[in-house]
Amino acid sequence: MPHGPVVRRRRLGEELRSLRHASGLTSRDAARLLGWHQSKVSRIETGASGVSSGDVARLLDVYGVRDAPSRALLEVLAGSAGRGGPGWWHAYRGLIPPHLGDFISLESQADAVRTLETSVVPGLLQTAGYARAVIRASLDGAPPDGTEPDGTSPDRTADHRAAALDSLDSLVEVRLTRQRVLRATRPPRFTAVLDEAVLRREVGGPAVMRDQVGHLQEMSRLPHVTVRLLPFSSGGYPGLTTSFAIFSFPATADLDVIVLDHLTSGLYLERREDLRTYGAAFRALQERALSPERSRDLMAGIRRDHARSSP
Repeated sequence: MPHGPVVRRRRLGEELRSLRHASGLTSRDAARLLGWHQSKVSRIETGASGVSSGDVARLLDVYGVRDAPSRALLEVLAGSAGRGGPGWWHAYRGLIPPHLGDFISLESQADAVRTLETSVVPGLLQTAGYARAVIRASLDGAPPDGTEPDGTSPDRTADHRAAALDSLDSLVEVRLTRQRVLRATRPPRFTAVLDEAVLRREVGGPAVMRDQVGHLQEMSRLPHVTVRLLPFSSGGYPGLTTSFAIFSFPATADLDVIVLDHLTSGLYLERREDLRTYGAAFRALQERALSPERSRDLMAGIRRDHARSSP
């Protein structure tokens, strides 16, 4: 499966090729007007090579694209800043893996995000205490004896795990900084469907969960945030074994991307049939889930349960 940067390059190339066709120019014409080799235009359009936001702006000028939102989106896909500021996550590039940096980039650019979570609260809705517990649990998943099936030095693996634990505060900071996107002037529409098990599991202990569920109740009242729960009584449902997120972008649905989250990486799906399948699955999930109001009622009951368990 392609990873995020490849998806973006290919999507960007397809959109630029469509705009060139609409302008009535051949790739040779575009290259001549820009003083480029024709092969450069071809590589950009096929996604074979990356392109700077400056070169995208020049192409859009040549193609006569004046619509500001369309230009901004395409320049963002080429690597410029999203809603979260001038690529703030790049300051953490030595700390976070590339697939997470790309996920954050998509998150900052999206016009709408739809997500199914079966095990944890979505990152954009986590409290600091819950985020710390989740990240710590994932770091604790490193091989305790440092062994690696590929023969990597045990000492090197143990050192890597120790360094990761030392980075816990910074990783929590990254997660909390991501949440600024929901407080932006033009925040994305964020819709989350959560398995009841997500809120029942005592990640970090009952006190942490009491605060997390309370925060979720508060966030769900924002006009652009919708949280719906799938109660245990709903039984099985589409996506029961796989969490996923669907990112939608302004101007064109052709740039939508699905991300399947894995322990060490993410898979990015872009085919129209994938988008149709996951879009239909998410609509089915919303039909089976409780309404936002009834979801908040269930959250209130779960929060009381955690409060009774708190020391």
